Amino acid sequence: MGNLMGGLRYKEPSTVEECDSTWETDSESEEQPQGAEEDSGISDSPSGEQMDSFQQFDDTAESSTKMKRSFYAAKDLYKYRHSYPNYKEPRQPNEYRNLRFYLNKIPLVPDGIYIEEILTKWKGDYDKLEHNHTYIQWLFPLREQGLNFYAQELTQDEIKEFQNTREAKRRFLLAYTIMLDFFGIKLLDKNGNVTRAGNWQDRFQHLNESQHNYLRITRILKSLGELGFESFKPPLVHLLLQEALVKGTLPNMRHSALEYFVYTVRAHGQRRALLRFAQRHYQPPENFIWGPPKKRRLPGEHRSTSKARSPNQGSPNSPRAEKGEPEGMEAGDWRTAKLPRTFLESRELVDIEEYIETVPL
Repeated sequence: MGNLMGGLRYKEPSTVEECDSTWETDSESEEQPQGAEEDSGISDSPSGEQMDSFQQFDDTAESSTKMKRSFYAAKDLYKYRHSYPNYKEPRQPNEYRNLRFYLNKIPLVPDGIYIEEILTKWKGDYDKLEHNHTYIQWLFPLREQGLNFYAQELTQDEIKEFQNTREAKRRFLLAYTIMLDFFGIKLLDKNGNVTRAGNWQDRFQHLNESQHNYLRITRILKSLGELGFESFKPPLVHLLLQEALVKGTLPNMRHSALEYFVYTVRAHGQRRALLRFAQRHYQPPENFIWGPPKKRRLPGEHRSTSKARSPNQGSPNSPRAEKGEPEGMEAGDWRTAKLPRTFLESRELVDIEEYIETVPL
């Protein structure tokens, strides 16, 4: 019955606008909580990772024609944020291959490597991390099929079991720090804050040129949210936007960051804050296509002048005029963006502090 009812509620989006609820003025308390749908997986469209491989933008030679957002990206992230609605899990819930891998009971396939070997020997082995293309689906599982068809999709039941298993979560965080180091980034604390690592110059240069790693970052962000680390996503996305748009160290990443990375964040307010930050720094500004849609006035409708605006408030369509936003809030401050109650409650289910002490920061 759950599958049937989920199917009745779900309407397949057909436009980018239908996929993007970022700028809606509804209360953020109505945000779709993680795992709200009973079913999981993807439906008839290719996976986000597969679509990403042939929807990448060429930032080094940006077309002079009017830019458009990728519908494939928008649809993929819509399904992710809404817990893959209208999809039947094809397996028995007692297999849990992803959890067994993280408990060091089975190796990843096809390489035959156990998680402990990866965690103890692979950090800093950048050639191996770059050229091996089978491990990422095992280290960062999702409820969708990736490019390694030996890797198994997550199920809702397995996600719950994973989040209740301390050893699996500890190893997952270690795997996250290994990949961050590969990208030139360091995890700072239990809140997911990140900064440049000591090796950032060489690694950022590599990351700027090796764009297939943007697929990996998208997958890592999605997996963080699936396995109880939703709060870790905004700090990483903010850092990557800052490097791409402000500091100019990752210019080739900017469209992947805006099309994919930002839209893995489930909370409306945090997505808005990240996009406002990006909008302030995007060049040329007229090509920024991820902002709030412009409101159309009906024939004969006049702009109201009854309430004066200060220069800092901007126009009714400016990013800071978003309904429900604190008036003094700095645009792009994802740290103070209001989170829906559902996400605050879900974070309480994951006691990060109890095992992050075992992770070398």
